[in-house]
Amino acid sequence: MRTKPEMMGQLRPAFSELNISEGFEFDTEMVTNEIKEDCKSLLLSNEQLTTLMNDMDGAIRQGLGKETNPSSIVKCYVTYVQDLPNGTERGKFLALDLGGTNFRVLLIELGENNYFHMDSEIFKVPAHIQTGKGTELFDHIAKCLAEFIKKHNLDNKKALPLGFTFSFPLRQVGLTKGYLNSWTKGFNCSGVVDEDVVRLLKEAIKRRKDVEIDVCGILNDTTGTLMSCAWKNPNTKIAVIVGTGCNACYVEKVENAELFDGDKSKPYVIVNTEWGAFGDDGKLDAVRTKYDQEIDEDSLNPGQQRFEKMISGMYMGEIVRLAIVDLANQNKLFEGRLSEQMKTKGAFGTSFVSDIESDKANYRETLKVLSEMGINDPSLVDCANVRYICECVSRRSAHLVSAGLAALLNKMDEKTVTIGVDGSVYRFHPYFHKLMVEKTKQLIKSDIKFD
Repeated sequence: MRTKPEMMGQLRPAFSELNISEGFEFDTEMVTNEIKEDCKSLLLSNEQLTTLMNDMDGAIRQGLGKETNPSSIVKCYVTYVQDLPNGTERGKFLALDLGGTNFRVLLIELGENNYFHMDSEIFKVPAHIQTGKGTELFDHIAKCLAEFIKKHNLDNKKALPLGFTFSFPLRQVGLTKGYLNSWTKGFNCSGVVDEDVVRLLKEAIKRRKDVEIDVCGILNDTTGTLMSCAWKNPNTKIAVIVGTGCNACYVEKVENAELFDGDKSKPYVIVNTEWGAFGDDGKLDAVRTKYDQEIDEDSLNPGQQRFEKMISGMYMGEIVRLAIVDLANQNKLFEGRLSEQMKTKGAFGTSFVSDIESDKANYRETLKVLSEMGINDPSLVDCANVRYICECVSRRSAHLVSAGLAALLNKMDEKTVTIGVDGSVYRFHPYFHKLMVEKTKQLIKSDIKFD
């Protein structure tokens, strides 16, 4: 069966297609020695990254094994997707992309000569729904789907095909059946864990009685990214998301995916690694900082998703804020003065990290961000120190992703691989792409190439 493009979400770029803007060359000479010393714990050596890469490889192999999977931290769920788009797909399709505080509904049209058109709308998931009842979440989604269909005057006399991208840890048992393993990214809706989320969505749609929708496939967002990239780049074999969360999937040989009980006459199947849980068994302890420990202990899921918490956009800004507060309390920043805003959990968004590192000159963006955080008239040295902290945190994030990607590339051992990539951190941080690509090249086998 050829996988339908309505599951793709949106066309996402490969490494080589993304145009990343650059900030100014940062002069670290103004950064104080004591700040550099305190930030050393945020810098990872190639030796440390190689160890993490090898540990990730071991965790993935454990997740693939039938006997070892139950005790594995990295679950490596089979997706049952065995056919990738090839550019000949045609038609109109709906897509639902749920993975954070906002979700998207999309109308995708594919035509001749690589014609692609997409209309989309973003809907918010209110905070009370994120931690409320599961039925409330899916009723809200169904309501928004109905609004979208009405707004776009779609003929709903027959069921509209919909691909469902569900960006939470998902154990699939078929193309249209998947069970939520655990909530992440601040969600904690009751009555959903260990339930088939496709069934919950269908039941919510049925309760409305005003729309006809055929949910014809469920995917994790990484799988959707891989498939959408494959529509334009047939050699796409890996996809990674670095946004609110962090995860990766890749194309695996069927004989290696021991839990796969589908069509074994086809040679490959996409595996959703769920690598965000890497390190929950202690493998990251040697490189976790006191800031990582504080974030983990204060989260909705302490002890879980530790790799993701060191990388993703949901936590990056908070890591920077904790470091700033810690160093200011030691009189190493702002002469020891802190605003109430800077002391407030979650106040320093990850977008601030991108803004600060995007400075063209004279620390204009840094001054603007600090002003928004209630820090007025910081010195240029303070600005340099804050930027350095941001750099250390984002560099570590990119290099941890590199270790994971290198583990996949080395395991696959293919000479050339295209990597699909998406996520707000990757798209909007000015250096993330460069940092990730350069470090990945250093970690992989010399005869492997990727774009």
